[in-house]
Amino acid sequence: MAHLLLLSNQAENAAEVLPALELLLHEITFFPATTESLAQLPECDAAILDARTDLVPARSLAQLLHTNLNVPLLLVVSEGALGILNSDWHAADFLLPSAIPAELDARIRLMLSGASVPAPAPVAAESTSGLRIDELSYTARIDNRMLDLTYKEFELLKYLSQFPGRVFTREQLLHEVWGYDYYGGTRTVDVHVRRLRAKLGTDHEQLIGTVRNVGYRFYTES
Repeated sequence: MAHLLLLSNQAENAAEVLPALELLLHEITFFPATTESLAQLPECDAAILDARTDLVPARSLAQLLHTNLNVPLLLVVSEGALGILNSDWHAADFLLPSAIPAELDARIRLMLSGASVPAPAPVAAESTSGLRIDELSYTARIDNRMLDLTYKEFELLKYLSQFPGRVFTREQLLHEVWGYDYYGGTRTVDVHVRRLRAKLGTDHEQLIGTVRNVGYRFYTES
C-alpha cells in the first residue's frame, strides 16, 4: 500500500477526480492544487495531480511539485490535453479519469518501482541580462529590483527567458502561456509584452524583442 497525495481544485474527493482510486487500498491525502499547499505537503510515495482543466496552472504546479517533493508524479488528464503533454511537466506517467482500477494499480506499481526520480532543477535562474526568476515564490528581479508582475506577465516572461534567442509567434505564446482552451485573440500577447517592457524599464525593455511579422524573442543581454 502506498501513500499518495491527490491535488485538485476541481473536486472535493478522490472519487470525483479518479473513481478507480477509491477502489484501491492506497492511503490518500487530499490537498488543493495550489502553490500554498506546497508548504503543507507531507512525505509521500507519489503525487497525483488533477490536470483535467486549467492546463497552464497545472503545468506550473507540476514543475513545482517536481522541485519540492522529488517523488513520482501521475497526471490525470482529459483526452484533449494529450497533445500538449511533454517533458516540461516532469510527470512519470498519466492516465484518463476513466481508467479502471487494474490499470491505475498497475501504473502506480510501475511508477513506484521505476528508476529514481531525477534531482530537482534549480529554484531560481539568472540570465546574463541580470534577470532572476524564482519559480517557487513567483517573483522576478532585474538588477536586484523586484518586478511587480501579474500571474500571466510572470508566466510569459518566464517562458520567453527559458528559450533565449528563439522566436515565438503570437499563436505559440498564446497556446503555451494561456493554454489551448483560451479563446482570446493574439492581441492579448501584444498587450502583455507592452506591459512587461514597461515594468522592465528603459534599460531592459529591449530584452523582449519584436520580430516583424512573426512574433517575439528574448535576448540574453540588454
